[in-house]
Amino acid sequence: MQIVMALVAGLVFGIGLIVSGMTNPAKVIGFLDLAGSWNPSLGFVMGGAILVGIFAFGFARKRERSLLGAVMRLPTATDIDRRLVLGSLAFGAGWGLGGYCPGPALASLAAGGIEPLIFTLAMLAGMALFEVLDRFSASRAPVKA
Repeated sequence: MQIVMALVAGLVFGIGLIVSGMTNPAKVIGFLDLAGSWNPSLGFVMGGAILVGIFAFGFARKRERSLLGAVMRLPTATDIDRRLVLGSLAFGAGWGLGGYCPGPALASLAAGGIEPLIFTLAMLAGMALFEVLDRFSASRAPVKA
């Protein structure tokens, strides 16, 4: 049942991205173009997502198990550290340069075209490179006593 619900949630998310136009890189870049012809529509999509998220996380925080019986594993980290800031900057740069973030890029694959495919492959390559470098860095770190 969890797999079915994951499929349903993914479909709702993907359909929402397509209907709102967030799979169109021009719309995303228009939102980021504050000095030019700014398009605020992405802000409304983000606001809607935040509003839904506030209620969903408020509900989830009060539970020990999900509605399907799985153990709740909500994020606990609250620190703003170097890794978070650098990762956010890299994410933002990729988003601004490509006009896609991960969800819309994957939804755009369904529509075809070479741009979302190239972006998705580059995104996956970046994730793999990070994993390799992170494991290498961890293997060289001094052992804490």
